[in-house]
Amino acid sequence: MAMLLLAPAPAASTAGLARYGVTAARIALGLVFTLAGGSIFFLIGHPPAPPPGLAGTFFHAFFASRWVVFVDLAELCAGILLLLDRWVPFALVVLAAILCNILVFHVTMQPQTLPLPLILTALWLVVGYRHRATLLSLFTKG
Repeated sequence: MAMLLLAPAPAASTAGLARYGVTAARIALGLVFTLAGGSIFFLIGHPPAPPPGLAGTFFHAFFASRWVVFVDLAELCAGILLLLDRWVPFALVVLAAILCNILVFHVTMQPQTLPLPLILTALWLVVGYRHRATLLSLFTKG
Protein backbone atom coordinates (compact mmCIF):
# COMPACT_ATOMS: atom_id res chain seq x y z
CA MET A 1 0.00 0.00 0.00
CA ALA A 2 2.78 2.44 0.91
CA MET A 3 4.54 1.62 -2.37
CA LEU A 4 1.47 2.59 -4.35
CA LEU A 5 1.29 5.95 -2.64
CA LEU A 6 4.97 6.69 -3.16
CA ALA A 7 5.18 5.44 -6.74
CA PRO A 8 5.59 8.23 -9.28
CA ALA A 9 2.61 8.96 -11.45
CA PRO A 10 2.95 7.85 -15.05
CA ALA A 11 4.14 10.62 -17.34
CA ALA A 12 1.32 12.18 -19.30
CA SER A 13 1.62 12.35 -23.04
CA THR A 14 2.61 15.85 -24.13
CA ALA A 15 0.69 15.43 -27.38
CA GLY A 16 -2.42 14.38 -25.46
CA LEU A 17 -2.17 17.36 -23.13
CA ALA A 18 -1.68 19.72 -26.06
CA ARG A 19 -4.63 18.24 -27.94
CA TYR A 20 -6.95 18.45 -24.95
CA GLY A 21 -5.66 21.91 -24.04
CA VAL A 22 -6.46 23.24 -27.50
CA THR A 23 -9.88 21.57 -27.40
CA ALA A 24 -10.58 23.07 -23.97
CA ALA A 25 -9.48 26.52 -25.19
CA ARG A 26 -11.69 26.20 -28.29
CA ILE A 27 -14.70 25.19 -26.22
CA ALA A 28 -14.11 27.93 -23.63
CA LEU A 29 -13.75 30.57 -26.35
CA GLY A 30 -16.83 29.19 -28.10
CA LEU A 31 -18.89 29.28 -24.91
CA VAL A 32 -17.88 32.83 -24.03
CA PHE A 33 -18.69 34.21 -27.46
CA THR A 34 -21.86 32.15 -27.91
CA LEU A 35 -23.20 33.42 -24.59
CA ALA A 36 -22.00 36.98 -25.19
CA GLY A 37 -23.49 37.00 -28.68
CA GLY A 38 -26.70 35.38 -27.54
CA SER A 39 -27.16 38.08 -24.94
CA ILE A 40 -28.36 40.42 -27.68
CA PHE A 41 -31.78 38.81 -27.49
CA PHE A 42 -32.05 39.97 -23.88
CA LEU A 43 -30.13 43.26 -23.95
CA ILE A 44 -31.37 45.01 -27.08
CA GLY A 45 -34.59 46.17 -25.46
CA HIS A 46 -33.06 46.88 -22.06
CA PRO A 47 -29.34 47.60 -22.23
CA PRO A 48 -27.46 47.63 -18.94
CA ALA A 49 -26.44 50.90 -17.31
CA PRO A 50 -23.49 52.46 -19.12
CA PRO A 51 -20.16 52.79 -17.33
CA PRO A 52 -18.99 56.29 -16.38
CA GLY A 53 -16.93 58.55 -18.60
CA LEU A 54 -15.88 58.02 -22.19
CA ALA A 55 -16.69 54.31 -22.00
CA GLY A 56 -20.30 55.25 -21.22
CA THR A 57 -20.47 57.57 -24.22
CA PHE A 58 -19.16 54.77 -26.44
CA PHE A 59 -21.57 52.33 -24.82
CA HIS A 60 -24.51 54.64 -25.53
CA ALA A 61 -23.55 55.01 -29.21
CA PHE A 62 -22.97 51.25 -29.47
CA PHE A 63 -26.52 50.48 -28.35
CA ALA A 64 -28.35 53.52 -29.78
CA SER A 65 -27.01 52.87 -33.29
CA ARG A 66 -27.82 49.14 -33.00
CA TRP A 67 -24.20 48.39 -33.93
CA VAL A 68 -24.34 45.95 -31.02
CA VAL A 69 -26.69 43.74 -33.05
CA PHE A 70 -24.10 43.22 -35.79
CA VAL A 71 -21.27 42.58 -33.35
CA ASP A 72 -23.28 40.21 -31.17
CA LEU A 73 -24.54 38.22 -34.16
CA ALA A 74 -20.95 37.86 -35.40
CA GLU A 75 -19.91 36.72 -31.91
CA LEU A 76 -22.81 34.26 -31.76
CA CYS A 77 -22.05 32.73 -35.16
CA ALA A 78 -18.30 32.46 -34.49
CA GLY A 79 -18.91 30.99 -31.03
CA ILE A 80 -21.27 28.35 -32.42
CA LEU A 81 -18.75 27.43 -35.12
CA LEU A 82 -16.07 26.97 -32.45
CA LEU A 83 -18.37 24.80 -30.32
CA LEU A 84 -19.29 22.67 -33.34
CA ASP A 85 -15.61 22.45 -34.36
CA ARG A 86 -16.57 23.57 -37.88
CA TRP A 87 -14.82 26.23 -39.95
CA VAL A 88 -12.63 27.05 -36.95
CA PRO A 89 -10.13 29.17 -38.94
CA PHE A 90 -13.01 31.28 -40.30
CA ALA A 91 -14.42 31.70 -36.78
CA LEU A 92 -10.95 32.72 -35.57
CA VAL A 93 -10.66 35.39 -38.27
CA VAL A 94 -14.06 36.82 -37.30
CA LEU A 95 -13.14 36.76 -33.62
CA ALA A 96 -9.74 38.34 -34.29
CA ALA A 97 -11.43 41.51 -35.47
CA ILE A 98 -13.85 41.48 -32.55
CA LEU A 99 -11.08 40.80 -30.01
CA CYS A 100 -8.97 43.64 -31.41
CA ASN A 101 -11.87 46.02 -30.86
CA ILE A 102 -12.51 44.65 -27.37
CA LEU A 103 -8.84 45.06 -26.45
CA VAL A 104 -8.63 48.60 -27.79
CA PHE A 105 -11.81 49.55 -25.92
CA HIS A 106 -10.50 48.17 -22.63
CA VAL A 107 -6.99 49.58 -23.04
CA THR A 108 -8.19 53.08 -23.93
CA MET A 109 -11.49 53.49 -22.08
CA GLN A 110 -11.82 50.90 -19.32
CA PRO A 111 -8.40 49.54 -18.30
CA GLN A 112 -9.63 48.26 -14.93
CA THR A 113 -11.51 45.47 -16.78
CA LEU A 114 -8.59 44.43 -19.02
CA PRO A 115 -7.92 40.93 -17.58
CA LEU A 116 -10.89 39.21 -19.27
CA PRO A 117 -9.99 40.43 -22.78
CA LEU A 118 -6.39 39.33 -22.16
CA ILE A 119 -7.58 35.86 -21.14
CA LEU A 120 -9.79 35.66 -24.24
CA THR A 121 -6.84 36.72 -26.40
CA ALA A 122 -4.68 34.02 -24.82
CA LEU A 123 -7.37 31.42 -25.58
CA TRP A 124 -7.56 32.73 -29.16
CA LEU A 125 -3.77 32.38 -29.50
CA VAL A 126 -3.87 28.78 -28.24
CA VAL A 127 -6.53 27.80 -30.76
CA GLY A 128 -4.98 29.95 -33.49
CA TYR A 129 -1.61 28.26 -33.05
CA ARG A 130 -3.25 24.91 -33.84
CA HIS A 131 -4.63 26.40 -37.09
CA ARG A 132 -1.58 28.52 -37.89
CA ALA A 133 -0.97 26.97 -41.31
CA THR A 134 -4.46 27.89 -42.49
CA LEU A 135 -4.31 31.34 -40.91
CA LEU A 136 -0.87 32.08 -42.40
CA SER A 137 -2.16 31.16 -45.84
CA LEU A 138 -4.23 34.34 -45.69
CA PHE A 139 -0.98 36.31 -46.01
CA THR A 140 0.48 34.53 -49.04
CA LYS A 141 0.08 35.28 -52.72
CA GLY A 142 -1.82 32.75 -54.65
